[in-house]
Amino acid sequence: MGRRRPGTPTLEEVAAHAQVGRGTVSRVINNAAGVRESTRRAVQQAIDELGYVPNLAARSLAGRRADAVALVMTEPDWRQFAEPFFSEIVSSLGDALTDTGIQLLLTLVRSDAERQRFLEYARGGRVDGVLLMSVHAGDPLPDMLAEARMPTVLLGRRSGDEYVSYVDADNIGGARSAVSHLLQRGRRVIATITGPLDLYAAQCRLRGYQEALASAGLEGERTRVAESDFTAESGRRAMAELIERHPDIDGVVAASDTTAAGALEALRAAGRRVPEDVAVIGFDDFPLAQRTEPRLTTVRQPIEEIGRAMVRLLLEEMEEGAVAWRHVILRTELVVRDST
Repeated sequence: MGRRRPGTPTLEEVAAHAQVGRGTVSRVINNAAGVRESTRRAVQQAIDELGYVPNLAARSLAGRRADAVALVMTEPDWRQFAEPFFSEIVSSLGDALTDTGIQLLLTLVRSDAERQRFLEYARGGRVDGVLLMSVHAGDPLPDMLAEARMPTVLLGRRSGDEYVSYVDADNIGGARSAVSHLLQRGRRVIATITGPLDLYAAQCRLRGYQEALASAGLEGERTRVAESDFTAESGRRAMAELIERHPDIDGVVAASDTTAAGALEALRAAGRRVPEDVAVIGFDDFPLAQRTEPRLTTVRQPIEEIGRAMVRLLLEEMEEGAVAWRHVILRTELVVRDST
């Protein structure tokens, strides 16, 4: 199982220290039956005194669990990790795993070499399953994990992801409800600031925006769409471009709360009042939404429920094997505040 580090005790050394056979030590480590309590205590004492750490890969090959799952982030832009969405998701997944005894390992995979290295790591028995987030279009990692028969659950999905389990929010419905709210408030020149359009969630939010305008008999002009990368800076830049192209804009739906916060700054710099001149809606409902000026109307994603559902699906795959792929879409909710 690889070269032993100098000074690392072996199974044989533990056996000699406890004055038992190698097989007895193995049975104690694997919590097998048929070992006298006095012998079990002697082996455990030897393990503690020598500082022996069981080889998890070897235990996996013997049918044991690693008792760990990997949370893999595939976002290539380091700035994205400063966004609230990532910390909220990590927190919700950690909470969902609290009572399971399973460790959550955070892993960054951003290149072909890192994908291959992680695949070998996962196939070597170091983790029992994988939670994937921020998967962009064309990323082969979900397919690589599927071919390796590694239990995997995606946060969100790629277009056409039928053969992998995933948990997603109703991005189309959430964006549709945001536009409908603005229409009910009498807004008619409504723009949108999207997320990166190689993310399926961003595509769905754009689709919901377009569908809501079409249902109201309003044509959604392409020039009223500006792309961002979910950051505040990209929100400021996109909003400034939209104001220049369409000075008569009276409503904006942004693809994240952070992007919306940037849009608010751009509107303020342009002398536009919110909501009197332009109403603004975000997406997420993070604490940031209640700290903006004015407080932000937003589409709430059920982050805690997403974390629980991802963990539940992954544990089911780990226990039951490849029975079926599960697709869970959770409802969103429009939270109305001062910005509309």
